[in-house]
Amino acid sequence: MDNGLSKSEIISGKNAVNVLMNQGHWGVCENLKYCWLLRKDGEGNRIMVSVPKRNFKRAVKRNLLKRRLRESYRTQKKLLPASADADILFFYNSKEVLDSETIRGNVTKVLEAVAAKTK
Repeated sequence: MDNGLSKSEIISGKNAVNVLMNQGHWGVCENLKYCWLLRKDGEGNRIMVSVPKRNFKRAVKRNLLKRRLRESYRTQKKLLPASADADILFFYNSKEVLDSETIRGNVTKVLEAVAAKTK
């Protein structure tokens, strides 16, 4: 799917989220907190995006930031090895709305860090 993420690229289900949060490796990159975990099922890389309501009361801003994070991942997902089968949670950790280029740079750093640790 060229203009979005396919369903298989999105983390869904309470169990999958709990496993990621409890067993995953946490890291911080400027305005993003992230958690990643390698799987052995061969289904490819999956992501989840979270923007806290505590920092952004209006859903419009939260949705804007989620769209920017997902789009940044979609355009750069080739940085991760296809054989990695990683689950990644992006947790937006800034109190201000950042522009797309800044978010893209942060996502690049996260993906490069995860790729380096999966080798």
